[in-house]
Amino acid sequence: MAKTSSINRNEKRRKMAKLAEGKRKRLKALIKNKQTPMEERFSAVLKLAAEPRNSAKNRIRNRCEVTGRPRAYYRKLKMSRIALRELASLGLIPGMVKSSW
Repeated sequence: MAKTSSINRNEKRRKMAKLAEGKRKRLKALIKNKQTPMEERFSAVLKLAAEPRNSAKNRIRNRCEVTGRPRAYYRKLKMSRIALRELASLGLIPGMVKSSW
């Protein structure tokens, strides 16, 4: 099980990213648009830099919903390989059987 603080920090990042998503998109569109004046684009860059770093979407770490493990994460199932194997062995995931030969 992962540290509770790291799980909570990641959840905080998810909430911040969701709240700031629209504002960040508008600023990035303004920066990328070559038709806007240079001064306006530069002020948009400064505003974007002033935003909290944790509001950026790429700061979010994919973590297992069951254990909080950050590695060996299956996006489709939102869990790590270890948690997936345990649940499959217990028969809690429909249609999944642990292979043996």
